[in-house]
Amino acid sequence: MSSFVWGPFFLIPLLLGTGLYLTIRLGGLQFIKLGAALRLGILKRKDAGSEGDISQFQALTTALAATVGTGNIVGVATAIGIGGPGALFWMWVTGLVGMASKYTEAFLAVRFRGTDAAGEKSGGPQYYLERGIRGPIGKILALSFAVFAAIACFGIGNMTQGNSISANVESSWSIPTWVTGIILTAFTLIVLVGGIKSIGRVTAGFVPIMIVFYVLGGLYILLVNIVDVPAAFALIFTDAFTGTSAVGGFAGSALIIVIQFGVARGMFSNESGMGSAAIAAAAAQTSHPVRQGLVSMTQTFIDTIIVVSFTGLVIITTGTWDDIDPETGEQIDAALMTGEAFTHGLPGEWGHWIVTIGLVMFAYSTIPGWAYYGERNIERLFGRRGVMPFRIVFSLVVYIGCTVELALVWAFSDVMNGLMALPNLIGLLVLSGLVARETRHYLKNDPKLEAGKEQIEAFMADQPGWSQWKAGDVIGSSHNYPGDEARTVRREV
Repeated sequence: MSSFVWGPFFLIPLLLGTGLYLTIRLGGLQFIKLGAALRLGILKRKDAGSEGDISQFQALTTALAATVGTGNIVGVATAIGIGGPGALFWMWVTGLVGMASKYTEAFLAVRFRGTDAAGEKSGGPQYYLERGIRGPIGKILALSFAVFAAIACFGIGNMTQGNSISANVESSWSIPTWVTGIILTAFTLIVLVGGIKSIGRVTAGFVPIMIVFYVLGGLYILLVNIVDVPAAFALIFTDAFTGTSAVGGFAGSALIIVIQFGVARGMFSNESGMGSAAIAAAAAQTSHPVRQGLVSMTQTFIDTIIVVSFTGLVIITTGTWDDIDPETGEQIDAALMTGEAFTHGLPGEWGHWIVTIGLVMFAYSTIPGWAYYGERNIERLFGRRGVMPFRIVFSLVVYIGCTVELALVWAFSDVMNGLMALPNLIGLLVLSGLVARETRHYLKNDPKLEAGKEQIEAFMADQPGWSQWKAGDVIGSSHNYPGDEARTVRREV
């Protein structure tokens, strides 16, 4: 089932096609507004006085924490090992069109978010699919997403990450997996009990350090091998359309393989179109959905165009992508390929330590990010009373992931990820007209993203629904939608 869901005829064309359609519908927004979005999210970091639980920067780092994980180290190696260097080109393409998907889902998350019984912002596909698409279809899509996401978070965001950490720590430092499991469980529980504000503080301090740490190691290797970098780019672009590295089969099959693995691993790495990062975006303190949509869009750029690129270029420039294991006579296993590349490229044991520590940091940062995604969907399904029990169970399951074999869990996680993406992608296509219309109006009046809340109030005042949508500075949080009456009563009580 995993092979079908992530195969060349189901989810991959839908993800890529949706991103391409939204890119056209939004007028190439990710290219013309990238600089302003990076400035707003990384330098300015927050909209002062806006309603929300965490800053725009913390929402960005929470989403980055959930996406910058093992896919950036092992996933890239897998794509290149099977599809060849050309797979990196298709990962780039996936990231660039995926930025439009990430913008759209983050926009909708803020646009249709609400406030739960504890006074925290709650939004994402589990809400905007129902509130944006009225009638039974929207409700079915929203509930489907919530169920699949609540299940998926225990796989891709929990057990698989814990397993990667414990295996690498045991291999590098001979620490038993059960010891790692206890430590990770305790840390996870401490972070999660504090809720999104605690998660936001941890990721805001942790994520930038881990990305810079890893990228600097890769940058050193590329500078040492600078004469090989132009040839690496040439190989990436030629193999992207010839698939010459794939062995066997007819000529066209090689090209299909390189595209399939490039797109699949690209989507697995940045999660654009899956709807997960939109849940973190909904908690942001922002004065308009467009602003947070643009900030969230930069997450895909950082994940795929920066971190993935460094991993891929290091593997290619060091020649590790087609190295042969002397013991088996076969190609080096993808799980070891990145480590071998860094070991070859850095002096002494530095390469080994950077990859091991980087993998541990990347994998652990994914756990609290996905925990928040899971709890927001539990809140959607069972109300606020289900949140704390979920946090405790989620933390305990980390220990299981650290101490058992997870081949079936990996496959199951792939299926659940794919199934949660399906209703979200349908929603993005249906609601694309609303997103495009409101985006055009906002950017026409604030092209540089420098408007203050008084200016935004002035040019939004005559827009249909603005007075009903906004509460303080945020669109959507005060509007009562069908089925929300019980939540409103609880909040007032």
